[in-house]
Amino acid sequence: MAISDAAGYAGLGLKKNPSSPRTLFSSVMSVVATLCAVLAVIPLVAVLYYIIVRGLQYLSLDLFRQLPPPPLGDIGGFGNAFVGTLLTVGIASVISIPFGILTAIFLAEFAKDTNAPEENWIDFAVNILAGVPSIVMGTFAWATVVLLTGTFSAVAGGIALSVLMLPTIVRTATEALEAVPGSYRQASVGLGASKIDTVMKIVLPAAVPAITTGVMLAVARAVGETAPVLFTALFSQFWNRTIWEPTATLSALVYNFAQVPYPNQQNLAWAAAFVLVTLVLFLNILARFITRKRG
Repeated sequence: MAISDAAGYAGLGLKKNPSSPRTLFSSVMSVVATLCAVLAVIPLVAVLYYIIVRGLQYLSLDLFRQLPPPPLGDIGGFGNAFVGTLLTVGIASVISIPFGILTAIFLAEFAKDTNAPEENWIDFAVNILAGVPSIVMGTFAWATVVLLTGTFSAVAGGIALSVLMLPTIVRTATEALEAVPGSYRQASVGLGASKIDTVMKIVLPAAVPAITTGVMLAVARAVGETAPVLFTALFSQFWNRTIWEPTATLSALVYNFAQVPYPNQQNLAWAAAFVLVTLVLFLNILARFITRKRG
């Protein structure tokens, strides 16, 4: 009869031999794993600490109401960049969330276990998109949307970000739908509901918390992207009048102002970096909270 190690040692009065090769190997690997974890956390803590120390001291409500300053002027603000970030990410969400969820419904509910060629092609495309660098997405959006419309714009930036968000939404939504117990589907069909009614009224509502988590993670990634918006939305020193004109974002502002030799713009870049990191951190915490509530 098989006996667990802990129960066996306790019942037989045996103790681990600290000099045995297995015990030594386990101890060494535990130390190595601990050191690797510490080395991975140190850069994160250092970056967060530096951003908080340098950025928090310049943070105020006026930053969200004013425009970026000229060189050697006052500190100004990043109100247009904050609004532009919400605008581009909002456009990206409007595009990617419906397409991502519909794709996940097709993969999890209609194409699963059917050996349909469309499933393999969609899986292949999603895997490719997940591995494409963000700067390539920005170049693609520039070559299509920007050149087609003849202008940098929030729409172009939103389209570029939507392509980056799509793989995360598809993957998480597909897993969320597949995690719904099959008994839900069987009970719905047994009561006379159609396949579409079962998916839309039973399966999808049950998977909403997990899908929301994936959406939050995708939005968090889009908020912090720089390369796609540099190629598509570019930047602007003014408030947006329409979505079809160059648009400032927080990530582009940090990228531009961190390289200039003017202290006021550098200080604004630190404050914008603090706001940007706070947004990303908040979205990740919200995703974790939703996951825990679902559990």
